[in-house]
Amino acid sequence: MARSLALALTAAASLALAAVAAPSAASGAAPRPGADGGAGRAAADRALVYKATAKYQVHANGVAAGYKPDRYCVVDKAGGTGALGYPHFNHAYDNSLDPAKPAALYYEDDGRGGKRLVGVQWLVYDRDQKLTTDDDRPTMFGVPFKGPKPGNFPGQPVHYALQLWLWKNNPGGLFQTFNPAVTCLPGTVRP
Repeated sequence: MARSLALALTAAASLALAAVAAPSAASGAAPRPGADGGAGRAAADRALVYKATAKYQVHANGVAAGYKPDRYCVVDKAGGTGALGYPHFNHAYDNSLDPAKPAALYYEDDGRGGKRLVGVQWLVYDRDQKLTTDDDRPTMFGVPFKGPKPGNFPGQPVHYALQLWLWKNNPGGLFQTFNPAVTCLPGTVRP
């Protein structure tokens, strides 16, 4: 069974790598030529994310790699639609701009009592900790990070964030914050 799972994950990763070789019109933000090395670099970096995170399709592998699960499913409370799912943070990767080292993995319930990987996030702290300046806004894949944003919990610095929905299609776009195709089960959202 482990061999079948490994073969299935390898096949899925291979298909995913092929899918990112050509930029998608529905990506939410097309890579800008020249930014972060151009569209070719953006596609190569997305392929790196697929390769690095394929093993986290098995939820236990993400937890074993230091991604600490949040017990609550996160929804868009600003009146929008969609959710992030269950964030799993590895704060050793805060401030990472390495495509292979996202600071967060997003999981959703798989309908069988387990979790399914749906997306990833990078988080970079704002240099001056002011919400009114953005001269240090990072980019990846030719896409600027969103922010600066206030911390989401006590002690979290003002930061920039970039989500990438590479394991579940986001009808709103590949780099949008929330994914309308991700749902939270009743009773799983933070009160």
